[in-house]
Amino acid sequence: MALEEVSIRDEATGAQATILTGFGFNCYKYTVPGADGPRDVLWAIDSFENGDQRPSGSGIPILFPFPGRIGGAAYEWDGKEYTLTDGDGLGNAIHGFVHTRPWRVINKSTNTVTGKFQASVDAPEVLDLWPSDFLIRVAYAIGDGTLACEIQIENPGDKMLPCALGLHPYFRLPLSDAGKIDDCAVSVPAADRWELKDLLPTGQVLPLSDDESLVAGKRFGDTQLDDVLTGLTCDEERVVTTVVDEASNTRQTISFSANFQNCVVFNPPHRKAICVEPYSCVPDCFRLESMGVDTGCWKLPPGESIDASFEIKIDAID
Repeated sequence: MALEEVSIRDEATGAQATILTGFGFNCYKYTVPGADGPRDVLWAIDSFENGDQRPSGSGIPILFPFPGRIGGAAYEWDGKEYTLTDGDGLGNAIHGFVHTRPWRVINKSTNTVTGKFQASVDAPEVLDLWPSDFLIRVAYAIGDGTLACEIQIENPGDKMLPCALGLHPYFRLPLSDAGKIDDCAVSVPAADRWELKDLLPTGQVLPLSDDESLVAGKRFGDTQLDDVLTGLTCDEERVVTTVVDEASNTRQTISFSANFQNCVVFNPPHRKAICVEPYSCVPDCFRLESMGVDTGCWKLPPGESIDASFEIKIDAID
């Protein structure tokens, strides 16, 4: 049985996005007009809307209050030890709490929708797993060839809230019927990468070699990626990444606010999509911070909040 969802629509173009409110407020469908009819921008596995598929494997999963892995599914904060659940089959917790649970819709119009999730209200069981209550609001808006997302994180509790935010979008390739998956080019303005061992960061940041760099764009067929990139270059306080399908003269731009300091780039095993994932901090941040590493973890005092955003735009190459 399909879970609760809502759709928003750009009346001018017919572009439409569908958000699965009953399963992580995941925007799992986004269609835009194309020469041969509506075209799917996002990749999602069949029947994802039933809620019985991997929650981080389709659409745009929202990863909070931590993105990526926490090694050993355990961490320490302010002298207290917390034990989480193995979520990756390797003994690590992964991707937070909100992408697997229902959200509340608090505002809806033709082309916008806002969802809200607060731990103490929507999943009280996680209060024993995290140092503070937390609240996240996500607003999607569609129009002018763009799907935009505004996010606000708030600490409604009475203790310091350590947290980080990630998004895990799956972008369908190619961008057109004329294109070929392997010929699509992926560009990310990153100078460095976090060294990984057993999928966890060691704390070392390494410069990207010319062969590893995605700055100038690299053919999808030449990539095998599951990397945490950093040293991101901003353009007017935003990080701008692209996927280009030259066969159809089409460019897909994925941009996000500068407080996302990292970008995970991932080829799913099925290789029907590319994941370009903004992360506000490096995974396994508690362990790394105990080693003196600056991870980018947000630490919000009671009553404080922080905003972030990303957007997807489809247009023709100039």
